[in-house]
Amino acid sequence: MPPGDNVPAGIVVDDDGVPRCGWAVGTDDYRTYHDDEWGVAVHGEVALYERLTLEAFQSGLSWLTILRKREGFRAAFAGFDAEAVAAFGEADLQRLMADTAIVRNRLKIRAAVSNAQAVVRLRAEGGLDALVWSFAPVRHHRPRTPADVPATTKESAELAKALKRHGFVFVGPTTAYAGMQACGLVDDHLVGCFRGGG
Repeated sequence: MPPGDNVPAGIVVDDDGVPRCGWAVGTDDYRTYHDDEWGVAVHGEVALYERLTLEAFQSGLSWLTILRKREGFRAAFAGFDAEAVAAFGEADLQRLMADTAIVRNRLKIRAAVSNAQAVVRLRAEGGLDALVWSFAPVRHHRPRTPADVPATTKESAELAKALKRHGFVFVGPTTAYAGMQACGLVDDHLVGCFRGGG
C-alpha cells in the first residue's frame, strides 16, 4: 500500500496491509524481532541477562549483526546461564576471542563475564528481574514519529547507575534504554504500528 494521508510518519505498510515501524521492514530478521519480541515484557534472569549482554555487544554496531549472531552468542555464553558465565576464566576468554559466531571484542567479552558475576551477586538482593523492572516508568507515551523516540531517559540513566553500583559494566544510559525497549519496560512502537499497545 503506498504511503498516504492515513499512514502515520515512520510507519510502513506491507503488501498485506500490515503497518509496522519503518525500521522493521528492511529484513526478515528485523521483521521477526519487531513482531515477536521488541517491546514485549521480558522477565527472568536468563532472558534479562541475555538482552543486556546483546545490547552491550551491539554498542557501535548494527543490531542486525547481533540478531544474526544471536544463536552463536547463546552457544558461546552457556545459554546465558549467569552462574556458568561467571565462572569463565582465561581459557574461556581465548576460546571466545576465536569464536567467529560472536562479535569478538575482548572488552565486551570481559564485560559479559563481569556482568554475569554481578547477576549472581544480585540474587541476594532480589535478583536482576526486580532491579531492572523497578525502573519501568509509571507513564510512557508511545512515540508518534521516529524523531520522538529518545536515546535516553531519566529512568534509563537511573537504571544504568544502579546496574553500575552493582558491578555491571558497558551499561550506559543509551544501552540501558535500548534494553528497556527490548525488554518491554517501554513501548516504543510508533503510533499506528500494529504491535503497539494502543
